[in-house]
Amino acid sequence: MKKTFLFTPIFICFSLLVSAQASKVSDNLTVTSKILKSERKYSVYLPAGYETSQRSYPVLYLLHGATDNHTGWVQFGEVQQIADKAIQDGTATAMVIVMPDADTGRMGYFNSIGGDWNYEDFFFQELMPTIEKTYRIKAEKRYRAVAGLSMGGGGTFMYALHHPELFSSACPLSAYIGPLSIEEAKTRMAKSDPGITDEAQIKAYFEKHNALSLINLIPDDQKKAVRWYIDCGDDDFLYEGNCLIHIAMRKKEVPHEFRVRDGAHNWTYWREALPTVLEFVSETFHQK
Repeated sequence: MKKTFLFTPIFICFSLLVSAQASKVSDNLTVTSKILKSERKYSVYLPAGYETSQRSYPVLYLLHGATDNHTGWVQFGEVQQIADKAIQDGTATAMVIVMPDADTGRMGYFNSIGGDWNYEDFFFQELMPTIEKTYRIKAEKRYRAVAGLSMGGGGTFMYALHHPELFSSACPLSAYIGPLSIEEAKTRMAKSDPGITDEAQIKAYFEKHNALSLINLIPDDQKKAVRWYIDCGDDDFLYEGNCLIHIAMRKKEVPHEFRVRDGAHNWTYWREALPTVLEFVSETFHQK
């Protein structure tokens, strides 16, 4: 005898409630940028219960690496599964995670030396205000963090060092910290911006976009402005730069956590790092 299943209103309501309380990732959202003269994409993770609650949430800006885009942390980094588990386990607080695209038109998170691609201006003047108007986010330094891998690790350093008044914590992973010398900067500039030859201009740009230079310039009263968690694999080709950052922070007496784990420059390493990042920024959100 063929069985017939009846979906009662109670069952339907229960299903809708469970769906509304689940976390959600959207990865094809856009911001109109006048600065970059284009539509900029981003992905966002909304924690379970976001759609049914009225509360506001802390926010983590999570930056991808070179050759990836705003979907990198979603597709390869498994951000939804990892964040869900961390929140359910109680090691991380519920938060909104924003993943912007920095690989369309031009690649990178900084303003260009020639002023024709000002991504950093876009991030702070257009993206962040749009995110804070669109989502229920606590728009205070204490509840805002930034993290990223490789190129995004470099972006993490720059954003937190340029704007320590905006971020409570920063977590660069396997970070590209920029050219390690002015000579290396000139060589790179000759390839990316051959029209820029003024040495004073190149030197000024190098010093503003080199994490080592910026760390050495941190005023004494700003040494604890940002909580730092720095992580790089022992087989990573960017290991040297990250170690130099650690040494510079030690000499400057900038408090930070520095981790070297077994691993290389790959998604296996970054997926394993993400739970610790979420726990670290959550501790800062709670002022633990």
